[in-house]
Amino acid sequence: MLIYAELFIREVLEMLFPNDSPHTDATSKITDYFDITSNAVLYQGDRLALLESLPPGSQKLIVTSPPYNIGKVYEKHCKVTLEDYLADQRRTIELCIKALHDEGSICWQVGNHLNGGQEIYPLDILLYPIFKDYGLQLRNRIIWHFEHGLHCSRRFSGRYETILWFTKSERYTFNLDAVRIPQKYPGKKYYKGPKAGQYSANPLGKNPGDLWIIPNVKNNHPEKTLHPCQFPVELIERLVLALTNPGDWVCDPYMGVGSTPVAAILQRRKGVGADIVSDYVDIARKRVHLASLGQLRTRPMDQPIYEPPPNTGLTRRPWDETIPTSSSLFNLSSEEVDDPVQNDETPKSKR
Repeated sequence: MLIYAELFIREVLEMLFPNDSPHTDATSKITDYFDITSNAVLYQGDRLALLESLPPGSQKLIVTSPPYNIGKVYEKHCKVTLEDYLADQRRTIELCIKALHDEGSICWQVGNHLNGGQEIYPLDILLYPIFKDYGLQLRNRIIWHFEHGLHCSRRFSGRYETILWFTKSERYTFNLDAVRIPQKYPGKKYYKGPKAGQYSANPLGKNPGDLWIIPNVKNNHPEKTLHPCQFPVELIERLVLALTNPGDWVCDPYMGVGSTPVAAILQRRKGVGADIVSDYVDIARKRVHLASLGQLRTRPMDQPIYEPPPNTGLTRRPWDETIPTSSSLFNLSSEEVDDPVQNDETPKSKR
């Protein structure tokens, strides 16, 4: 009887508060062309063709990570000049703005372009004037920091990329409470003024700021697919929650394996995306379907960054460990064996 009662209560709560639970509709409609009645649109083809098919002002959030022009498989196995690359981006951005809702946001996530040799070209700086040419307003330049990547030998290894968040005007959707994170000192109190002695922290958490530490998707990540540079779902979820409302459309013109439509579905929004690689679109379709069933494995948004346990074979510095031989032990006095300082074996906690 208790089981039936719980099920009844759950059904009543879902009817009363339909936006309080993730989207788990097993009958989600997934199409390969834009249909206002769809839950997800996954288009295999050029992103310009998809963007041209979108109704003007229909997309509340456009979030993407365009190719960096470094020769990846999804860049058609070739690199173009930086000038041609920026001109190509301008065409894409223009169509995105036409599809963007008046209260919507564009989030363009980019890194650095390498144009031969070791000199880097920061794409966010190069792309910023294009967005300004169309009258968009920059709200944040978000730094996405991650720990893993290529190890450079002639410059510092790159461990961050940027997200340029633009809006069309001063009127835009921003749900800060939906993305607050725990404070460092939740028990802190006001020490003076009329609120002296009262807790100063917001019970919902603090503003996450513009430096986001989120693991990138590498081999041991639960979301890893064959895509070499896929979005972590939690990165997109934060943007979806903050910049859209339930039922809104979220678009990714370079969707890859569909992390953006997945994040949209998980948070009760609708997702639309395009990619030229058919294998990526097939994976995106499977991931979106599993997300609609609540069966897709993702890294939870509130999961702390992994810290390896200390004093293990992987975390100990092998070059700091001196293993005495049996012959050297016989030559030590009892005082030297008992006193690690005299034996120049300072305990690790003191180093």
